[in-house]
Amino acid sequence: MVITSSIVWLFIFFVAIIVLFYKAVELRIATISLGIGLLICTIFSNTAGVLLVIFWVFFVLLLALNIPEIRRNYISTQVLKFYKSVLPKISQTEQEAIDAGSVWWDGEIFSGNPEWDILRKNPKPKFSKEEQAFLDGPVNEVCEMTNEWEASHINHDLPQEVWDFVKAKGFFGMIIPKKYGGLEFSPLAVASVMSKIISRSGHLNSIIGVPNSLGPAELLLHYGTPEQRNDLLPKLASGEEIPCFALTGPHAGSDAAAMPDTGIICKGKFEGKEIIGMKLNFNKRYITLAPVATLVGLAFKLYDPDHLLGEKKEYGITCALIPSKTKGLEIGRRHLPPGVPFMNGTIIGKDIFVPLDYIIGGTEQAGKGWRMLVECLSAGRAISLPSGAMGGAKTGAWVTGAYTRVREQFNVPIAEFEGIAEPLGRIAGNTYIITASLNTTAMAIGAGEKPAVISAIMKYHATELARKVSRDAMDIHGGKAVMLGPKNYLATAHQASPVAITVEGANILTRSLIIFGQGAFRCHPFVLKEIAAIEEEDHDESLELFDQHFFDHVANSLSNASRSFILGLSKKFGNSPVAGATEGYYKQINRFSAAFAFLTDVSMLVLGGSLKRKETLSARLGDILSSLYLASTSLKYYEDMGDKEADLPLVHWACQTLIFETQESFHQILSNFPNRIIAGLLRFLIFPTGRNIKGPLIETTLTIGNLISRNTSTRDNLCQGIYIKDEPTNHLAIMQNALELYEVVYPIKVEVMTARKKGLIEGQTLEELVAAAENASIITKEQVKQLLEYDKVTLDIINVDDFSEEELTKIH
Repeated sequence: MVITSSIVWLFIFFVAIIVLFYKAVELRIATISLGIGLLICTIFSNTAGVLLVIFWVFFVLLLALNIPEIRRNYISTQVLKFYKSVLPKISQTEQEAIDAGSVWWDGEIFSGNPEWDILRKNPKPKFSKEEQAFLDGPVNEVCEMTNEWEASHINHDLPQEVWDFVKAKGFFGMIIPKKYGGLEFSPLAVASVMSKIISRSGHLNSIIGVPNSLGPAELLLHYGTPEQRNDLLPKLASGEEIPCFALTGPHAGSDAAAMPDTGIICKGKFEGKEIIGMKLNFNKRYITLAPVATLVGLAFKLYDPDHLLGEKKEYGITCALIPSKTKGLEIGRRHLPPGVPFMNGTIIGKDIFVPLDYIIGGTEQAGKGWRMLVECLSAGRAISLPSGAMGGAKTGAWVTGAYTRVREQFNVPIAEFEGIAEPLGRIAGNTYIITASLNTTAMAIGAGEKPAVISAIMKYHATELARKVSRDAMDIHGGKAVMLGPKNYLATAHQASPVAITVEGANILTRSLIIFGQGAFRCHPFVLKEIAAIEEEDHDESLELFDQHFFDHVANSLSNASRSFILGLSKKFGNSPVAGATEGYYKQINRFSAAFAFLTDVSMLVLGGSLKRKETLSARLGDILSSLYLASTSLKYYEDMGDKEADLPLVHWACQTLIFETQESFHQILSNFPNRIIAGLLRFLIFPTGRNIKGPLIETTLTIGNLISRNTSTRDNLCQGIYIKDEPTNHLAIMQNALELYEVVYPIKVEVMTARKKGLIEGQTLEELVAAAENASIITKEQVKQLLEYDKVTLDIINVDDFSEEELTKIH
């Protein structure tokens, strides 16, 4: 009887503690609740005396935690000393990166208990009338003017008429306010313009992208002096000044803070007058628009050895704007990027003397260049390259879906082969993920967010997913895609895909160091507060603040451990802001958010500063954060858009893929966690019933592949916003026309082939069979015309280019 009672009460207290943690009940209330339960147990049960003693000792310790003086003197003081000894040293550049931007939905994921209203209140994607008119007017016009084959493979430049049109219509000033002559478009509109343009020309996209992302205009808007803004922004908006920004050099790529480029404050002559200025020496490469730039944004390290400005000798990274005609500035030699040889080259300066007024923001901003760059990058990186990825992925989905219908093998469209439909389904699903995440993120930025960690997620995953789309599209097209020429609408973009992977933070670096490395500090609900408490000089104030934040942190971590365990037991637990087909995905994101937050805390506790060097673990922790973000935005986008029935198969595939990848990232981390005992405990709490989440069924993948190979609402919704104007040079329109013709003609063709199989008609070529079918009254004269027209169109699509030796000499 005593043993039974003891087991029952042990179980009751275990469940009670788990529930209290799960509900994140305040310590005082939890203590009272457990005290009442323990009192009942002591008076009315036959629990073993030894167990009661253990219960009461535990309760006394819990009671002591409610007394701040005891807690601080005996626990927090020791923990504070330990934290100070293990806290990794954060460099100034790391600190500025951590401080950059804002925390949004990424912070909710790190909390372990996302507040879905924060995401769901994000504005729905919508253009102003002015933005829509620009997309329908000037954007379509410039696309029609542009010949990507000639720009990329013959001339290595766009025609002057395109440059003039782009300047005249304000393409260079989309992010510049109207009061300076710009268009003042929303982030969504800028992304959509870039996306539509890249569906026509990667070359054109590159020259429009730089002025509207991280460059002189963005820096001037946030940090420029009134005089600099009034002088330069109107010129940038009109295209009178063509900007570039020079950051990367031979010795400073991903580690931009290691740049050897210098500016020495000294006296010298400028335009005939002796002034205090800067002598600049630098060597930059990979600079987009450098060969044609008239205004060079430059990052360098500023020094004042003679203290001409003040007491400081080393100011650090500084940003300035230098006219390209400045004496000593060497500009114009070009690099040759793969696929799309856009304007990109070197900028070299030797002993260039310029005024201090050239510093962006004036001398007050001297040494603050790195902060400028990371703060601007925190928003811009989420738009520029992801918009290109979205446009490229949509283009791949649009043309590949149509191609699989008009291309036949063994007398059937290749779309009917599962080996084709499966990669086609991946194209559709990955395109949906990119589109959903970019639309949601762009609207958040438009609402005032500057999500630094999310921008890294967007840059990495959008470009990687687009590369996967490109690879699958190339594989499906086969020989059609590997022969260059004006008829090849895939290879140029495919060749150029490594460019997006590399620029604005190489993807390897972004995944291994930035997404989780920056997120663990920036987005965690308590880490920055604890660090601030540790750095507080007043000991008593430091201890009081640290005690508060540390125990809040512990409570949150225990709550997440409990939530992870309970939510992992059954899909019935947890809640969702919606009911219906997507309800389960919200619950799974909640579950893995709790598991992620708990795993983050344990990893930081066990590995300490070494976690920074465990890049393979950090990368996979970043993968979890990224997958949860992308799954969340897929659900948000689905709720925002109107055609639920058509888009549901896509959101199913996206969420099932991303949540499965989340599970597998957890598994890889736990399998490689250095402390095997703790890894086992973590696995029990995160996967109490095992790894039982499956990715999308093959049937699901085949279904969405089929949907984009037919003329469906799913296809139209997925690919909306690309350049599909029906004009003779537009491959996208040609493919769509062929697909529409297929829908009409293919049933007729099946009738003809069935008649031949039955022996009703004879013939070797399509022309012979069609003529025989008409004579046998199997098809009408109009149907004959449609069949022959369709055959002509498909043959033109399937054929590839060939060149004479003379023509080849003109192709680069």
